[in-house]
This record gives sequence, C-alpha cells and structure tokens, in this order.
Amino acid sequence: MRLLVLGGTEFAGRAVVEAALGRGWEVTVFHRGRHAAVPGVRSLLGDRTAVDGLAALDEADGTWDVVVDTWSAAPRAVRDTARLLRDRADRYVYVSSRSVYEWPAPAGATEEAPLVADARADAGHTDYARDKRGGELAVVDAFGADRSVLVRAGLILGPYENVGRLPWWLNRMARGGPVLAPGPRDLTLQYVDVRDLAEWILGAAEQGIGGPYNLTGPQGHETMGTLLEACAEVTGGTAELRWTAPETILRAGIEPWTQLPVWVPPDGEMHDALHASDVSRALATGLRCRPVAETAADTWRWLQGLDGTAPQRRDRTAKGLDPETEAKVLAEIPEIGAVQEPGEGEERV
Repeated sequence: MRLLVLGGTEFAGRAVVEAALGRGWEVTVFHRGRHAAVPGVRSLLGDRTAVDGLAALDEADGTWDVVVDTWSAAPRAVRDTARLLRDRADRYVYVSSRSVYEWPAPAGATEEAPLVADARADAGHTDYARDKRGGELAVVDAFGADRSVLVRAGLILGPYENVGRLPWWLNRMARGGPVLAPGPRDLTLQYVDVRDLAEWILGAAEQGIGGPYNLTGPQGHETMGTLLEACAEVTGGTAELRWTAPETILRAGIEPWTQLPVWVPPDGEMHDALHASDVSRALATGLRCRPVAETAADTWRWLQGLDGTAPQRRDRTAKGLDPETEAKVLAEIPEIGAVQEPGEGEERV
C-alpha cells in the first residue's frame, strides 16, 4: 500500500505513519518542516495556508492508495488538497471529530446524530466544530461518499500527545503525595489510544470502506479509577489518590475537562456527549482497544525521554490544576467514603 499523510510528524499523524511503516507500507508525508519526519518516509515540504503552498505535492511523482489528513483549521485547506489529489489517490481518510455533532450529543448517539449547522467546505478558520465539519464536506465533495472515510474521533490519548491531558496526569502522579482524584472512581470513560486509532484507519483503507465512523473506545472500556490508578502505578506509586465527590469539586470552582483533564461530572449532558457515544460501526470494522495500563506506561516512557515536558499545540489551551488550588481543596474536603467524626449529639457515619 502507498500512503500519503498530510502532516505525519505529530500525535495522530505520526502514529499513522509509524503503524504504516510497521506494516511495510510505502509512506510519503507532506508537512511544514516544523518537526522532523519519521525515519523511513519520503518527505515533501509545504504550507497549505500559503500561496502556492501545495507546489511540492503537486509536482511530486506518484499516486497513492490512501491519503490521511488530520487538518483542524480552515476547511478550504482541506478542499484545495482534496481537489488536487482526487485523481491521484484512491481513498481519502479525514480525521475529524465528534465535535461535528450538534452540542450536546445525547448518550448513545450514532453517526446519524444531527450535525452542526453553517459549516462550509470553502470557509476560512471559524471554530473547531465547524472547521472539522467543513473539512468533512470538502473531502466528500472531492472524493465522493464511497471513497471518503470520516473518522469522528473522540478523546485521543497516548504517546506523542500534544494536547496535555494524559501528560499532565502522569506528571502530577510522578510528584507524589495526595492527589485530587475526581470521582466517582467507577465513572466510565470513552477514549481511544492513538495507536489503536491509527491501526483502525489503516484497516479501513485496506477494507475499502467509506462513510462516517465514531472512533473512540466502547462505553465502559475503562473508568476514571483504572486510568488514574494506572498513572499512579507507572510513575512510581508514591501518589495517594483522594477520591472526591463531583459536587465538592464543582463547588470549589474547578473546571471539568480542562483543570482536571478527561474528567467531567457523571450526571448531565457533558458526560453523555463526551463519554457515551455509540461506536458499534467502528467495532464491527476492526477497532480494537488496548488496556489503559499499556497506554499509561507507554506514554510515561515517551515523556521520560523528553524530561517530562510534553509538546503543546499552539491552538489548544493549557490543561491541569495548579498545585496551590489542589492543596487548598484537599485541605478542605473529605474524600469519598471517608469516615467523618461526629459532632456533639450526632451519630458516627
């Protein structure tokens, strides 16, 4: 198989490249040169946002069995690239997002759920949801529905993460001591290891499938407890998880998802939208998800090679809770299940 990855030097794109090389595929990457390409690929340089930025790709020899595109900004960049490649590639895989659904998507939402409005394939940069939906429209317009694969990814974790979620938890556990662990411990999560995402993408190309796919792990594959306990274990086991009730965390003014990455309260539309989608189509077409212990261990190994400092995308906000706020909250709140000493005239509970 001949693969062209648009990007291919960071996170999801890099994982796709490594997985393809592992299968013996012939890989070309088209990127801006900000990061080194994976050894063993053919590298083409260009900036899709610049005038004549696709020149190197236009002038390159060859055709491809599949193109993989992870673009997250102005949809017209996807439009221009897809139009350029529609007669030189058999299939176009666009790594989109579950954000393309109208917010909030209900629990159990399938690929048929309503999509955001006002997205256009020729648009400049607007917002993340409409940019991703516009990218989808651009791909389908150029390649048709049968030759397009729209990968509506959910939360992605794993090595090379440049968003800051799992790296923050791992570095926090490595500092040890009491850790504010947002409960409940058995809160179900939906995420996908970036390498499992990559393997599914390559399998989809081999199968010749098309259409939209929700791409994240199945509901209940892991929990907040298994995630944080795995992080604590792989970083040395000196962290002490203090499981804390959601109401207490919210009363303290702590923001779910950003200050405590991955976590959102169990009740309400936010959890349903982020951690409860239907992924049966992806599972039926080959999605396999590794255990969280493996994801945590491999991501920690990668982080240690970087002295613990993970790369950070310029278009993403910083994640994590500052130590002062965490210490203040821990000093004021009981953990879930803690025995509270009774006051005068009260019974022990």
